[in-house]
Amino acid sequence: MSEHTLAGPLDGIRVIDLTAVVLGPLATQTLADFGADVIKVEPPEGDLMRANGVSLHPGMSSIYLALNRNKRSVVLDLKQEDDAAALRTLIAGADVVVHNMRVAAIERLGFGYEAVAALNPKIVYCVATGFGQGGPWRDRPAFDDIIQAACGMVGLGAVDGDAPRYLPSLIADKVCGLALANAVMAALLHRERGGEGQYVEVPMLETMAAFVLAEHMGGISFPGSTAPAGYARLLGGGRRPVPTADGWISLLPYTGRHWSAFFDAVGREDIARAYDLSSREQLNRHIRQLYACLAELTPTRPSADWLALCERLDIPATEICRLDDLLRHPQLEAVGLFQPTVHPSEGAIRELRPATLFHKTPATLRRHAPTLGEHTQEVLREAGIAMPRTLPHR
Repeated sequence: MSEHTLAGPLDGIRVIDLTAVVLGPLATQTLADFGADVIKVEPPEGDLMRANGVSLHPGMSSIYLALNRNKRSVVLDLKQEDDAAALRTLIAGADVVVHNMRVAAIERLGFGYEAVAALNPKIVYCVATGFGQGGPWRDRPAFDDIIQAACGMVGLGAVDGDAPRYLPSLIADKVCGLALANAVMAALLHRERGGEGQYVEVPMLETMAAFVLAEHMGGISFPGSTAPAGYARLLGGGRRPVPTADGWISLLPYTGRHWSAFFDAVGREDIARAYDLSSREQLNRHIRQLYACLAELTPTRPSADWLALCERLDIPATEICRLDDLLRHPQLEAVGLFQPTVHPSEGAIRELRPATLFHKTPATLRRHAPTLGEHTQEVLREAGIAMPRTLPHR
């Protein structure tokens, strides 16, 4: 782990993390990377994601390791009064509480907003919900696949008769996790200026609908318009990687200048003359035909030739990377995104360092992802709490 002497921008902030799976842990890991003291409160069986993904030992999966660095783990069974009392004491000394349970469930445990604010009026209490509590879906269960389908993202992929499919990434969880981290930091800034805590809700469907519609509002923006929703350039069936003589690449002539330069370089000035490339409106009107022309030309040369040509012409292009390729990506190698380290229970592992660079208050790798309950005694001792009888002594 890093030995930086400079503190992160959230140094001195204590977060009680009641989240599990992906959305919440990504949010709280962001806060931890930025210097917050994040106390991950887990039930005796641990976070569900401890068992998902590749693992060397039970409870320490690759997904768990990637989402829980820089945190301390405390085991508390909140259905037991001694343990619930311990959590109340921790909350009284904290700045932030974050959870992604259903609102009714957390209230049954005695840790809804009103109860927590009574313990600590300055608390920033941030909850990720599936659906906003003001709507009829507020009590429905929500998982990434459900939100992808409900927010329009799955439908975006069903182009030219293709069957709808989920994006093979937990995109809704991760986008909403980042939104949750942003919300916590904004609420902390407000408290710093005005002295008051508050309740903050980040609903997944609303967050993802806004995320998807940012470029796809189209005719929805204008009442009475007959234009459909959607950004035509992205929805045309030709927007996809192009085949080459020996594989596939991503090639993106984005401006009229790019398209003209590309067609001139390959001796097809006639294509550039056939379409008006002078404005963004004209490009959008002809984008399907332009993509079709591109896909007809690229199989004539190997990928390396096209990438060299695009670099010379300053046209955006890159090879198609598979997940395993990222470990050897020259950019990622040069900036040290993958950090080798030794984990106390897992041995030699690779960590992803925080991608954001603060030049005065660096985000760092300070702690390994904890084993279940690794810091229970430490954290309770710091708070002057006797070890609950219901817990194993760790």
